Amino acid sequence: MKICLVSPYDYSHPGGVSEHVRHLADKLRARGNSVTVMAPSSKVGDDHGIPGYVRIGRSVPVHSNGSVARVALSFHLVRRVRGLLDREQFDIVHYHEPLVPSLPITVLRFHSGANVGTFHAMARRNLGYYYARPFLKRYFKRLHVRIAVSQPARDFASRYFGGDYCIIPNGIDTSRFRPDLEKVDELRTPGKATVIFVGRLEKRKGFDVLLEAYRELRQRRADLRLVVVGDGPLRSEYVQRVAEHQIPDVLFAGRVSDEMLPRFYASADIFCAPATGGESFGIVLLEAMASGLPTLASAIEGFTQVLEPGKTGMLVPPRQPKMWSQAIEVLLNFPELRHSLGEAGIANAKRYDWERVVDSVLDIYQQACSRSRAHMVAARVHS
Repeated sequence: MKICLVSPYDYSHPGGVSEHVRHLADKLRARGNSVTVMAPSSKVGDDHGIPGYVRIGRSVPVHSNGSVARVALSFHLVRRVRGLLDREQFDIVHYHEPLVPSLPITVLRFHSGANVGTFHAMARRNLGYYYARPFLKRYFKRLHVRIAVSQPARDFASRYFGGDYCIIPNGIDTSRFRPDLEKVDELRTPGKATVIFVGRLEKRKGFDVLLEAYRELRQRRADLRLVVVGDGPLRSEYVQRVAEHQIPDVLFAGRVSDEMLPRFYASADIFCAPATGGESFGIVLLEAMASGLPTLASAIEGFTQVLEPGKTGMLVPPRQPKMWSQAIEVLLNFPELRHSLGEAGIANAKRYDWERVVDSVLDIYQQACSRSRAHMVAARVHS
């Protein structure tokens, strides 16, 4: 099939939806499909060195759901969008966050073939959806099949736009994330267990909770260290806090390459995801599990979808550093528990392997094509 994946988010900037689209495109191509990715970018020019990527629009940062989303807000995209649709005649257009301005809505307006939408986000509320619902409903109805990446994502979307949603989770490449990769020497210290955090350094990811828990533990014991993977607006504040309180053995690794990230996981002993909310799915949890790490995660919607407490990891109340320090200490004190959680996590992650996810997505594409053809026949009859 000729498939177009549409994302509202800056494709040159790291993010969960962009990564999902990137991997989905690769897997669909591996099945013999022709795939084009349509997304904005803050980088001027179309030559990004990414196969099949077409830059449509320039992104601007917008604060949303405790984070910063980089989206194309311009509605002057019609000429380029219509030209691409007319030229390529896609069998399927698959929109990721189909109702986020403005690129997906523009494509939905003009694509006459099969449309599939995946809803990724989860939040307590969305004022944009609330106030724009009368306007957005006409575009929502143009989706022949709707996907949500988790139950929380489905509940959130259906609060504003009722209808049927299929749940297809995010995927993970279990051949890429695995425990037997070469270790990164910089992350290993003899006699110390490595605790790792992977995520954007912003408020809702909860790193301040983990840092406080680690500080409390290091006042009592010296057999652990903390590695921080990721960047964000609060990085300088966290680095300053570490210096002011003289918290030992904290490494801020910053953003690491796609090639190095799996080795960072494989070099650690315990993974922590202390996010405070707004997570629809715990992809970082699955990356850690696939790498054989015992996983500690906040007991929030999204994370509870992929972690079975006591079997594949431990759920910890969010925003409570003392509870986090206690949970980390349990894993430090019982290596056999770390091992059993890690082994169960590997098995759990395989359920989300991209090969399984792509099978489900291709089934959805067939449903969407059938419904699109049926709608066209019905329209001709009524005309």
